[in-house]
Amino acid sequence: MSDKKQTTPLAVALQYDGERAPRVTAKGRDTVAEQIIRLAQQHGVPMQENEALASVLAGVELGDEIPEALYLAVAQVIAFAYHLSGKVPHSEG
Repeated sequence: MSDKKQTTPLAVALQYDGERAPRVTAKGRDTVAEQIIRLAQQHGVPMQENEALASVLAGVELGDEIPEALYLAVAQVIAFAYHLSGKVPHSEG
């Protein structure tokens, strides 16, 4: 027997247009999480595993912008996604 606690898969998808705060566009556990992950993989969407952040983001209503308290954590995920895709965010000025 293992002492390791098994957790159910959780996935949260964010959409960020560079102008407004990121929005939660999909979220789910188990089969729904697996579908979100599969679709992201099929479409080349960068993913990052962060159980704690996903758990908090799962509490945000679909279509809602993320709360300001999560800006820094989500900015780090977006920076990671830019890095993985080889893109550089555009800057104003």
